[in-house]
Amino acid sequence: MVKVLGICGSPRGEQSRTLRLVNAVMRGAGDAGASYEVVDICGLDIEFCIGCGVCYESGECIHEDDFSFLFDQMIEADGIVFGSPVYINSVTAQMKRVLDRMADAIHCQKFEGKYGCSVSTAGGSFAKEVVEYQNSILRILGATTVGGVDVIPDSDPSALSSAEKKANDLGGFLVNAIRSGIRYPDQDLMHSEMKERMRALVLFKKDIWVHEYAYWKEKGWL
Repeated sequence: MVKVLGICGSPRGEQSRTLRLVNAVMRGAGDAGASYEVVDICGLDIEFCIGCGVCYESGECIHEDDFSFLFDQMIEADGIVFGSPVYINSVTAQMKRVLDRMADAIHCQKFEGKYGCSVSTAGGSFAKEVVEYQNSILRILGATTVGGVDVIPDSDPSALSSAEKKANDLGGFLVNAIRSGIRYPDQDLMHSEMKERMRALVLFKKDIWVHEYAYWKEKGWL
């Protein structure tokens, strides 16, 4: 069965309009026959990345927190949905903590073969830009993105309900994309270029980044 994981970065809990969109994507995925789960990352203990590079060398993080639990869920999922409201033209600090902890996963292209999409809400602007930012992170991790939903609810009382319908449809499309293995030539090219870039980087650092070099060798990518 297709597994979809929703990751919500809003600190507003059940009052979150972004959570409503994430849940709508999940309902659409469920209607399409997928199993799904939503994780509120604001309820997890996730430390800031400090750029020490230990994960590149050993595959382990110096922080003993909830990130490894969350990352294991992402690895087990076929589809990943990022959701964040706009905080000063970007994702929330809670979402950024998660994204910054995935540098090793980028080097190792750990989301290769996965699919994803993103949602965002805003009080005034940048919802579309935050959707694209979140999708860009999914892509540099190796995933193929299939779209997104952005909305500025305060501009129109009916906008959020309309966005929920679009998010529901997006969830169904995500599951069908996973099942069919849909491809996008522009993303395929980007993935190929990114993988070659990471290959060159890991080879250059192989004496230091022992874990990542071993991972690439095990995958047969070198």
